[in-house]
Amino acid sequence: MILRKIAGGDEPAFRELFDEYRGRLFAFVSKFIRSEQVAEELVLDVFMKIWLGRELLAQVRNFDAFLFRVAHNKSIDFLRAAAKDSALRELLWEDIQAAAGERPDMQLQQREFEGKLRRAVELLPPQARKVYQLSRESDMSHDQIATQLQISRSTVNNHIVAAQRFIRSYLSREMDLALLILFLGRV
Repeated sequence: MILRKIAGGDEPAFRELFDEYRGRLFAFVSKFIRSEQVAEELVLDVFMKIWLGRELLAQVRNFDAFLFRVAHNKSIDFLRAAAKDSALRELLWEDIQAAAGERPDMQLQQREFEGKLRRAVELLPPQARKVYQLSRESDMSHDQIATQLQISRSTVNNHIVAAQRFIRSYLSREMDLALLILFLGRV
């Protein structure tokens, strides 16, 4: 079997496996990532991980499930990293925006996100909604909001944290994971 050959270090067998799965894996990862360039890099990372851990391949019973689980985990890891790194998130966002010309559905998804975000904000308690809107829409500082609403700065902070938590939870139930992570940088 091909996996045993690869486990033994057979590079041509590995190339054959790569050629067989690369396209399907790329399509799978692209659904999560929404960036062809990043998806291609993640697919290569998946195969690099397979090659580096090749000794264990002979023990794998369902290679398809194993391979796609590794790709899924790599995609999620990347999205988590992008969520924490504003520069990475911005680069990914630019890549997605550039593809939007080729993919009109991105504009629709942007509008869908904005609608869901507005709905989530509407569902906030009145005071939290007011604080959130002053912070995000009027670009006011916590001190400015506290002064205007005659509440403490820590109350402002508590309202914003609670609002963000609620909005993220609401959107996570309503949206695609990759888009949610990218858009959340704008929440």
